[in-house]
Formats: sequence, structure tokens, C-alpha cells
Amino acid sequence: MGYNQGPQLVWWWIDGYVNFSNDQTPHVKQAIHQWFDWHRATQLPEYATWLSALRGQIDDPITPAQVCGWSEELRNITAPALDHAAQLGATLVPGLGEEQLRHIAQRYAKGNDEFRSDYLQPTVEERREASAQRTIKRIENLYGRIDDAQRRLIIDNTAASPFDPEAWLAERQRRQNEVLLTLRRLIAEPTETASIVDTLRTLIAHIQRSTDADYRAYQVKLTEYNCAFIARVHNSTNHHQRRHAHDKLKGWETDLRTLAHDIR
Repeated sequence: MGYNQGPQLVWWWIDGYVNFSNDQTPHVKQAIHQWFDWHRATQLPEYATWLSALRGQIDDPITPAQVCGWSEELRNITAPALDHAAQLGATLVPGLGEEQLRHIAQRYAKGNDEFRSDYLQPTVEERREASAQRTIKRIENLYGRIDDAQRRLIIDNTAASPFDPEAWLAERQRRQNEVLLTLRRLIAEPTETASIVDTLRTLIAHIQRSTDADYRAYQVKLTEYNCAFIARVHNSTNHHQRRHAHDKLKGWETDLRTLAHDIR
């Protein structure tokens, strides 16, 4: 249901950031519909195939290396979606105005306030509790109800995690500033569409690999910890929990295949 309403939902989300004019609106909506048509036909089958392969590997114990490998595979199969968005969005960039850039900056600020509320609670204990509860919710969504020992495993591991929300917020703000500066430059300097696409690709690359060396080192450390943590949680699960995860992945796979064949 959500995917079929995707074009409208994405329009609302993007317009909430940019506040498009009446003249811009039909062009933006057309680009969004073009992206979804392409994505439905070409990308959803790829995601379903990946889920099918993943489903075949979770009945047995797993290793941190496997988890990191799956993460890299997921990043690779979703990369074309971001790249196609850059191609379709490039023609829209020159039409943006300074007032719209200020609107984006204000929306960034609001999002950062929401981030602080969600991740930067007043005390370390409150942050750890919130992190543990988020993690438990995600794990139970996949594996079903967990027992007390697994809950303790999750609480202990989230407490020991190198996850640093302050560093994450600083990186978010760095990326936001880069986006605004880049858009302002592209608007001010007439540029060929192909060049704009390349510039947007650079912005996307910086989301995946920070321009800040210290943050890149932090990302590596956190990724390695999370891969080991996920493996520990999975290896603590019983047959019924793994069957729950298997069925959950199968359900997602079936949904994707159904959506891929539901030509609109």
C-alpha cells in the first residue's frame, strides 16, 4: 500500500523541504512518477532476488563477515536508485531559488531538533535506554518475541557500542551544509545537465563515505561492531525465531515481486 502511494508520499516529503512553486510542481511530480515507474520495473525484482538469497542463509549460525557482506550487497543493489534520482533531479536544480534554499535550511534545522530529541537525551543512561529499546523493537520485528537472556544481550551490547549520536549529528550538519553550498553554486553558475548529475553523484558518494577522515574511521569501527553484534543476536535465536525471520523475509520478497508485476 505504501509503495503504491509512493509518488504522492515522496512529493509531500520533497515539497516539505523545498516548497515548490506552481510552475515547478508538475515537472517535479513527473520526475517522481518516472523514477517510480523505472524503479518498479527494474529494481524491485533485484531486491526480491537478494532477499531470497538472504533467506536461504539465516537458518544456520552466521559470522560478522557475512553480516558485513550483506550490508555491502544491500548498498550496491540500492545504489542505482540513488543514481537514477540524481539523473532525473538534475534538470530541476537550476530552477530553484534562494527562498527555497532558505526553506531547505529551515527544514534541516527542524530535522536536527527532532534528531536531538530522539538520540540526544539529557543523560547517558537515558540515551542507552532509548538505543536499547529501538534495537529491541527492530530485532523483534524480524525474529519475533525475544527472551530475557536475549534482551540482556542487546542491552549490554548497545551499552558497549561505539555509536556516538553527537558525531552523527555533526556529520549530518556537515552534509547539509555541503548540499546547500552545492545547490547555491549550481544555481548561480549555468551548468550543463551532465555536469549537475556528476555533482549530485558526488553528494551521494559523500553520504556513503564521509569527507571527514575522523568520521570515516568512526564509521568503520561502528560498522565492524554492528556486524559482530548482529551475528551474536542471530546466533542466540532458536528455531522458532529463525523461522519467524525466514517468514518475514519471504513476505517482503513476495510483496516486492507482486509490486514489480503490478504495472501502473
